[in-house]
Amino acid sequence: FQMETTQESYLDLFPLDAIVYLTPDSENVLEDIDPSKVYVLGGLVDESIHKNLTLQRAQEQSLQTARLPIREYMVKTVNTKNYHSETLAINQVFDVLSTYYETRSWPAALKAGVSSGKGYMLPD
Repeated sequence: FQMETTQESYLDLFPLDAIVYLTPDSENVLEDIDPSKVYVLGGLVDESIHKNLTLQRAQEQSLQTARLPIREYMVKTVNTKNYHSETLAINQVFDVLSTYYETRSWPAALKAGVSSGKGYMLPD
């Protein structure tokens, strides 16, 4: 993968209709990766989860949003804490997206990026 860093905002670099802001709070499910789109990983550096914060930011910027299809391909596991979270670290989201791009398989991609500690697993 080729990566470049810049201090410029993605809003200044790409047309708004080409940007898809990935956030676990979106109602839209990411079904496929479109090479003509730019995917922004909605990340926060914080120990706590702020529900809808990344979704709100994307909406304020009039951006399309999507979430990974965790609910569509995975099932909740029984655990002592009754903990289930679709919020992933940026590196986990990147692992999911890069694996999906290579395999075109959401189960394989989610297996690569969603740790068991999130309270989800692929069905048998």
